[in-house]
Amino acid sequence: MSLTLENITRVVDGETHINTTNLSLEPGSFNVLLGRTLAGKTSLMRLMAGLDRPSSGRILMNGADVTGVPVQKRNISMVYQQFINYPNLTVWENIASPLKLAKVQPSEIKRRVDEVAQLLHIEQYLQRHPMELSGGQQQRTAMARALVKDASLILFDEPLVNLDYKLREELRQELRNLFKARNTIAVYATTEPNEALALGGTTSLLHEGNIIQTGPAAKVYRNPINVDAAELFSEPPINLVPGRITDSQVFISEAVHFPLVQELQGLPPGDYKFGIRPSHIGLVPHNDDDLEIAVTVELAEISGSETFMHVKNQHFPLVMQLSGVYEFHTDARVNVYLPAHRLFVFDMEGKLIKAPSPIIGGAFNG
Repeated sequence: MSLTLENITRVVDGETHINTTNLSLEPGSFNVLLGRTLAGKTSLMRLMAGLDRPSSGRILMNGADVTGVPVQKRNISMVYQQFINYPNLTVWENIASPLKLAKVQPSEIKRRVDEVAQLLHIEQYLQRHPMELSGGQQQRTAMARALVKDASLILFDEPLVNLDYKLREELRQELRNLFKARNTIAVYATTEPNEALALGGTTSLLHEGNIIQTGPAAKVYRNPINVDAAELFSEPPINLVPGRITDSQVFISEAVHFPLVQELQGLPPGDYKFGIRPSHIGLVPHNDDDLEIAVTVELAEISGSETFMHVKNQHFPLVMQLSGVYEFHTDARVNVYLPAHRLFVFDMEGKLIKAPSPIIGGAFNG
């Protein structure tokens, strides 16, 4: 089954939740909606499901107009971030419930419940009740209930957000594997760029009710169409610094300048915005074109095995994402190194002019 949104809008009490949106999803595809909170992800998924009707536009399934068809008459499933299970039913009964409602034969119900339980590694919990399960097991149960229907469209609304890191990693991998062999359209909403990259598939960036870019996850990450896309698909957000290019020099404000490197040759002289990902700035030089910048530490945040450093000079601030644990006092003076070949170049309206070439062997080093 294919799903097509044609010029869809959604306006509620005079407030636009979804602007004119066009999107085509193919059978067997895994699709990620990446956007900040209130960007429109849930609104868009509710329209896909038939829970809400668009204010204008059409929704097509296999070419047929289903814009006015209610959710009960569509072959869809939905998984939410909350663990929505029936507490008085066993895991087996929870998973089987949509098949019983559809009056599927008991032997077929058993076959499909056992199959999906095995896929999600919860077969040993089938006779337990949800409150006897861990959070991860409860979410696997909710996913199993959605998968057992063999729905044409499955919608995941931030389903892993309430789980710990290890469980999230396990379930992401399982989700990818589950849909490789299915002809189902899967749509997965998330606020986290790293999750979108880990899941792969096709990523659509949502910003203020607009889909601003769609494509393979790695391609969108490496070639964000504009500043909004670059900021959205970067965690922490990409650093943006105003600058200019002359016939022979590149200026990042007036504080930092360097000879025009090969990667930036051919760009006409003028004013630009330069972008650099936090993970590409280091405390030691690694490349011939690394730019040494003297900065002052504003804040060093240790998060697990990473350190997020906020630094500044008198012209611009930077955020760094360092692998490892570093302790710096506020106002400490350090030198940081910014690789010129990793710079994104945007025009003053925010459109991407030049993206860095991907590093061979690095999946997401664009």
